[in-house]
Amino acid sequence: MTMLSLKRINSWHLVKLSLQVSIIIGILSLSLSLSASGLPEPVQHALKTAGIPETAVGVYVKELTAKQPTLTLNPTQAMNPASVMKLVTTYAGLELLGPAFSWKTEFYALGPIEGGILKGDLAIKGYGDPQLNLENFWLSVRKLRQTGLKEITGNLILDNSYYQFSMGDPAAFDGSPLKTYNVFPEALLVNYRTTAFHITPDPDRNKVRIVTDPISESLDLQNNLKLTRGPCGDWRNLMRVDIRKPEGNEGRVTTTLSGNYSIQCGANIYYMSLHDSAAYIHDFFKKLWLQQGGIFKGSVQQGSVPRNITPLTVHQSPPLADIIRGINKFSNNVAARQLYLALGQSGNAEFVSLDQSNIALKQWLFSKRLSFPEFVVENGSGLSRRERISAYHMGELLVAAFYSPVMPEFMASLAISSVDGTMKNRLRGSLVAGKAHMKTGTLNDVSAIAGYVLDHKDRRSVVVFLVNHPNASNARSAMDALIRWVYEKP
Repeated sequence: MTMLSLKRINSWHLVKLSLQVSIIIGILSLSLSLSASGLPEPVQHALKTAGIPETAVGVYVKELTAKQPTLTLNPTQAMNPASVMKLVTTYAGLELLGPAFSWKTEFYALGPIEGGILKGDLAIKGYGDPQLNLENFWLSVRKLRQTGLKEITGNLILDNSYYQFSMGDPAAFDGSPLKTYNVFPEALLVNYRTTAFHITPDPDRNKVRIVTDPISESLDLQNNLKLTRGPCGDWRNLMRVDIRKPEGNEGRVTTTLSGNYSIQCGANIYYMSLHDSAAYIHDFFKKLWLQQGGIFKGSVQQGSVPRNITPLTVHQSPPLADIIRGINKFSNNVAARQLYLALGQSGNAEFVSLDQSNIALKQWLFSKRLSFPEFVVENGSGLSRRERISAYHMGELLVAAFYSPVMPEFMASLAISSVDGTMKNRLRGSLVAGKAHMKTGTLNDVSAIAGYVLDHKDRRSVVVFLVNHPNASNARSAMDALIRWVYEKP
């Protein structure tokens, strides 16, 4: 054998040895980054600092191209996922209803129209549009005016009959019935019955200016806020809100805002749900109708539209693919609940109910061979003490969603780290900025996050992290540490 051959053999052995050493180092570095429990050391440390035991945590990490998960912890334990449950609802909605699905709102003349005058009532029938906000309701009223209708001699009739379920007590969840997240679904729900208080410091007058939107004749605002110049702090808790609905005051709601508001807080918005739907829609419709040059002096009533009559006009919501962006990026509970109810509709059904939605969801999961024995769904939004799913099954759902035809619309609805939604202020300045599409969830004693992370080698992984513990509010650092570990892993 020549000296040249020997050199080639030695060189090959050196290369082979070098590769083996590299692989061993890689394996050791990965194993050393994991704690004895299997969690990465930074995650374990963050949980310990937060006072959260690993028994209260469910974790699932899996590369989409892998056969087995990269990392799990208590993967089959049934846990409350908070708003991460919206991932189930929105994925099911996209597949069962389609990305182009939209909700309708119908306007009916319950009487003859002569020369632009409706000699009777005007009825509005809702079908659960979750985005019938101020702008879209204005568009629908404008479209009604464009039919040539000018004057309505009768009353406004609101038809909510498409939803068949018990409304319940809005204070039952957390004792805060006026919080906008506690608004119940309604077939005809305008702007989530929300009043926005725009709070702005006015240093020239040494006052705090408050403007409500929409401006309502049914609201009496008492502004007792005092402008201060100290640190902003938690302005919501420094402000006191008193709500009174005195008898004999023509249904007017008196809202008093008092306390201190620092100039350093700048402009902010405080949201409340103060009126029932009848008063809210009547007040807003009358104002918009008059702005369009119409005439209406009637009252408002709940009722049902007679069958087999043709609507004057129909308003169509934006497509579902657009609406789920608000549901997932900004965790819109009311919209999620209305989408969940829409899952139960079929054909020309006269109404929908939670029972129908529950059946439709279970049948859909079965058709996808997704068996979740521990799964409990109450309203599909995660605003529930009863809802349950395991980290493993949430992860498997996300794997299925990635390979679904609706994956682009689904992923585009998730908040992007350091960019938008509930992830806008998370992982800023890190290498994971813009690399994670996630859904977050928070309740008392619950913190959760789930979605997709693109790592430094362009491998995408599903990541699920659920915490059910009294110290769950301290779990953010551990969750962010896991996302960074997934991004950086060899």
